[in-house]
Amino acid sequence: MKKIKYLILTAAALAVIAVGCRKSSQYNALIVTGQNTIDWQTSSTLLKQILEESGLFKAEIVNSPAAGENMTGFRPKFTRYDVVVLNYSGDQWSDNTKNDFTGYVKNGGGVVVYHAASSAFPGWKEYEEICGLTGWGDRSEKEGPYIYYNRAGRMVTDSTPGPAGWYGKPRDFEVRMRKPGHPVTKGLPVRWMHPNDLLFARLRGKPENIDVLATAFCDTTGGGTGREEPVMMAITFGKGRVFHTTLGFPSGEENIALKCAGFITTLQRGAEWAASGKVSQEMPPDFPSAAAISVRPNMKIRTLDENIEGLAGYDIGKSTKFYTGIQEQIRRAAGDKAKLLEIEKKLTDLLNNPSATIEAKKLVLRELSWFGTDYSLPAIKKLQSVPDLKDEADFAIERMGAN
Repeated sequence: MKKIKYLILTAAALAVIAVGCRKSSQYNALIVTGQNTIDWQTSSTLLKQILEESGLFKAEIVNSPAAGENMTGFRPKFTRYDVVVLNYSGDQWSDNTKNDFTGYVKNGGGVVVYHAASSAFPGWKEYEEICGLTGWGDRSEKEGPYIYYNRAGRMVTDSTPGPAGWYGKPRDFEVRMRKPGHPVTKGLPVRWMHPNDLLFARLRGKPENIDVLATAFCDTTGGGTGREEPVMMAITFGKGRVFHTTLGFPSGEENIALKCAGFITTLQRGAEWAASGKVSQEMPPDFPSAAAISVRPNMKIRTLDENIEGLAGYDIGKSTKFYTGIQEQIRRAAGDKAKLLEIEKKLTDLLNNPSATIEAKKLVLRELSWFGTDYSLPAIKKLQSVPDLKDEADFAIERMGAN
């Protein structure tokens, strides 16, 4: 059996990588989720972190109504974003939302189709064209042939009748780049190991406008195909660019597949290409090889305390990842008074912290202005006497109705 090494980088080493790769944020990203067959809360938070760690993206998360609820009012403003990341597989969107999304892509909007989103919206033909390859949802040969690579390295379009979509148990497998000259894959190893992920197989679609960027061998264990199945694709739809990755299954507490340096790098590069048509990011030094899996253990969901601690040192020009992390925690606590009060108390502690920066306190005042209570009011009033914070404190008090 082939021995595979795991490379785990320390936090210090990763800090060097992040600083070396980081550029100023250029692109706005929207992660669409709220329903899925996988853990969409964890995966969306990690996707947001991955995008923002590149330094190229400011990412937001929007949740659909819960399964079975009225979807009519769910209508994200897609055109406000350079790239839309789909982490969704659930109820059908309204016709208006579908038309908005189709028009956004046709007119040049970027899209990342992530993992289980390849199973979404059976029957929506434009969506299937945007994804390139799809499965499940009673899809069959009507959606197009199976597309895969044979062992000789040639792409096959197979019109054999049968259902679309299959996966086995999570496992390690080798990824093989098929288009090494594409901006997403250029300069990356042609073969590299990826850990503990679901390998999708028997996906169907029409081969027009699809570039299969990478495949992985699906062995016959447990009903696998014995074929090289697509795991990364680049698709054109109208003027829009789509990066489709089937990788990144969130599995349990560790979520190793999402922490793979290969997954992180290709997602960041794929999102940049979808947003702009180019890739400026270099290959990181921890990218996996054909002999070694590489994971980033500190790629995790930060706690509220970690975000508060990180935000305290914020200044203009630095990453806003800690601030956006707090915003996400506030959003997830909506309707839970006890949880919101817990967050408010910690933000108030930051306002009272003499070591926290002026810019950090401005961001905190912005958040407290809309959900703060009498608990934070005394700390906010004290800041009215600080010249650099007076305007923000006045605004927060006025918005809270506490004049």
